[in-house]
Amino acid sequence: MALLNADLHCHSTVSDGTLEPEALAARAHANGVELWALTDHDEVGGQHRAAAAARALGLPYLCGVEISVTFAGLTVHIVGLGIDPDDAQLVQGLAATRGGRERRARAMAEQLAAVGIRGAFEGALRYVGNPELISRTHFARYLVETGVCSDTHEVFRRFLTEGKPGFVEHQWARLGDAVRWIRDAGGIAVLAHPARYAHPTPTHEYALLAEFKAHGGQALEVVTGSHSSAEIARYADLALEFGLAASRGSDFHSPAESHCDLGALPYLDGRLTPVWELLAHRVLH
Repeated sequence: MALLNADLHCHSTVSDGTLEPEALAARAHANGVELWALTDHDEVGGQHRAAAAARALGLPYLCGVEISVTFAGLTVHIVGLGIDPDDAQLVQGLAATRGGRERRARAMAEQLAAVGIRGAFEGALRYVGNPELISRTHFARYLVETGVCSDTHEVFRRFLTEGKPGFVEHQWARLGDAVRWIRDAGGIAVLAHPARYAHPTPTHEYALLAEFKAHGGQALEVVTGSHSSAEIARYADLALEFGLAASRGSDFHSPAESHCDLGALPYLDGRLTPVWELLAHRVLH
């Protein structure tokens, strides 16, 4: 089943995407996706809408979420697949993780104002579908709109990464808690887009993978929109080395901004165990 066109990582207006859950379902279906999951940041509020839209299209669906985690000074993301979106512990944990986003956003706006970019908090709010989830992406869209940068990638490079004038660190969930919330909600935890993390030492990544697995994490996102072919090969090898299943997801946010479209990824390496083989009983039809 490695050749299944599964897309198990994308975002809607419920977090920092620009399309409604129903529009994402339609786009995934039109692009030939054969198994889909909506994985909004720290929020499951779009899950019932996404599942209903997928069911109406005959598109098999897995409920999902992407949880922000702080690990040894880095922010990493854990995708949960096959979750029960109504699980009380998960919902409460996500609410706690979202807490503090507004304070962080106001601090980001103050730093941007100090370098001459005023009104960023109010400007970012115009792009927010869910005020509890104001994020760097919403600030990036405002800075593009106002002509400060030509695209959102430039905004992140110049202003919104560590050491730049608009970056404010936030303490997210703990790795063990995020994995536990996912597992207790019936799902499988997946370490998302591993090549994107700027590990401070060569052993840091191995420590992350080892701790993730020790807490009960079961899969690695090997194929994703931001991975090069060399990175896909590297993380396929690491998935095998650590005994992890493999996932595949575009991390689609917007037709204008994303690295690749829904359903447009390379297939998984046939040596790998696809995460969906472990989740057959959780697929909604």
